[in-house]
Amino acid sequence: MMKIKTKESASWIIGAVAGICVAAITLLLKAQWWVIVVATLLTFVLISLFALWIMVGYVAYKLRPIYSTVFSRDVHTGEIVGELKDKRVENISEELSAWADDNDKEIARLKDAEKFRKQYLGNVAHELKTPIFNIQGYISTLLDGGLEDELVNRKYLERAEKSVERMINIIGDLDTIARLESDMNEMKCESFDMVALAKDIAEQCEMEASKRGITLTVKGADHLPSRFWVSADKFYIGQVLENLIVNSIRYGKEGGETKITCRDMLDKILVEIEDNGIGIAKSDAPRVFERFYRTDKGRSREQGGTGLGLAIVKHIIEGHGEHVSVRSELGEGSTFTFTLRKVEL
Repeated sequence: MMKIKTKESASWIIGAVAGICVAAITLLLKAQWWVIVVATLLTFVLISLFALWIMVGYVAYKLRPIYSTVFSRDVHTGEIVGELKDKRVENISEELSAWADDNDKEIARLKDAEKFRKQYLGNVAHELKTPIFNIQGYISTLLDGGLEDELVNRKYLERAEKSVERMINIIGDLDTIARLESDMNEMKCESFDMVALAKDIAEQCEMEASKRGITLTVKGADHLPSRFWVSADKFYIGQVLENLIVNSIRYGKEGGETKITCRDMLDKILVEIEDNGIGIAKSDAPRVFERFYRTDKGRSREQGGTGLGLAIVKHIIEGHGEHVSVRSELGEGSTFTFTLRKVEL
């Protein structure tokens, strides 16, 4: 089959066909030879020019929106030649617009990722700056003569140690988040008793709770094994419980209570960690799972928090394909909930 690559070639072919037809008609009419030649050449030229004019106008009409799309965006035509090859003109504009829209969305996503990266690095630098400056100040004071003062040296060394511990906690949590982001697909799911795990974690946190007179209660822990069995990574879910229980202790009211409750939700088990502490403002609630976000920055640092605990919780729960949320009122306490896949016994 003959391939027509240009509009000029197409117009010549159309003109030639028209000329042949005219020549055949004039032959049938038994016209003189010079009349046949003139009529054939004139028909060829006129029809060719007319066909070329029609095709140029048609192609321009069809390509105008394509050029508009290309020049309205930062698109290199060389990048899309392969995609548009051998496709009909009628479809190119629509497909190019869709491609360009996808390109715009990808650029927007990359810009958001870059903004998040800069914000994240700024937060890390800010969080590490405070303990580093504290350590520097304590050591400078000791070197300037405080080392010989028994009333000063031990106190400043203890403060420096506390700042070092804070840095270690921040780096440890950052390492945990990095590991979670890269290894979430390698979770080792197993079946275990959710109430029994909650009881074990609560017992580990009892000493810290007793310092503030807070009572930890795990509903159903007196009747183990319970009926609340789940399929999940036991180690990571233990981290979730520890973070949420420790948070409830740090921001709970002295002499208050933290309740850990499991509820049967058909194919899911709902876990609730409820306290009667200071609560969270409604404006802050949607952001509490962001990295380094604190509702009370001064108190959070005083309590030793890194601002990463709830971000770790969210990573782990979403890594299981589940959801974590919070309900809270200022002065009334907070309730953190998450779901896990239920195992039928």
